[in-house]
Amino acid sequence: MSHYIHGSAPEEQQRLSLLNALMNARCVEKIQIPTGSRILDVGSGLGQFTHMLSQLSGTTGYCLGIERDQRQLDYAQRFKSATVEFRAGDAMNLPLTEAEAGTFDIVHARFLLEHLSDPFQAIQQMKKALRPGGKIILADDDHQAMILFPIPDGFENLWAAYMDVYIQAGNDPFIGRKLPKMLVDAGFNSVRNDTAFFGDFAGTKTFDDFSLNLIEVIGTARELMFENELISENAYQAAMDSLKKWTQSNQATIWYQLCFAYGTNP
Repeated sequence: MSHYIHGSAPEEQQRLSLLNALMNARCVEKIQIPTGSRILDVGSGLGQFTHMLSQLSGTTGYCLGIERDQRQLDYAQRFKSATVEFRAGDAMNLPLTEAEAGTFDIVHARFLLEHLSDPFQAIQQMKKALRPGGKIILADDDHQAMILFPIPDGFENLWAAYMDVYIQAGNDPFIGRKLPKMLVDAGFNSVRNDTAFFGDFAGTKTFDDFSLNLIEVIGTARELMFENELISENAYQAAMDSLKKWTQSNQATIWYQLCFAYGTNP
């Protein structure tokens, strides 16, 4: 059984909102949305990117966001419109009517599969939602790709403990590298992969926000790290102090990438 390790407290929603502001434009560059598209956004979260997808499809398009967390769903309702709808549901069993199944031009999921115990089942559900010739777009993490320079003292052990939290929770911190094969195994055609850069360098306008996101996302797993004895409290605190100090270095650099995979429904 998988477990979403980040929670949905107001502080976490603020972090996610900031992450959307940092990432959405970079992700849109990797996505082609024809005008008038019917889009299904699975794991739509706060709805910010769902709203952006709907803008790309235009006034003749339609975008349905599926989200299982009620707090995030409540936040997303502010983006509801004639062309955008949000619905409570689970990626493992999409809440689509018989009339809706097999009608979507595009199915999109971002930062979703890493949190599921059976991501392949979710992909199969997405495939059923697509019309013949419809496109699937998956974007997810491979946490091993995280590189900081210079390396803060204790960070490598801290990040390893963070990744181990995913594994202990029944999730997959390395799902990004597996996306193309999963699409092939699910029967999609024309599968290809790509990445979106998710990094920054000291002195840019966004570096402080990227650094804050990194610190806060690690913080969401703090108690689980301790409960599973993945790192001691002293080692955790020392590494976090070192990471915060690192953010003040004029050499500080974050290297990271978001993995994309695309496929076409036969």
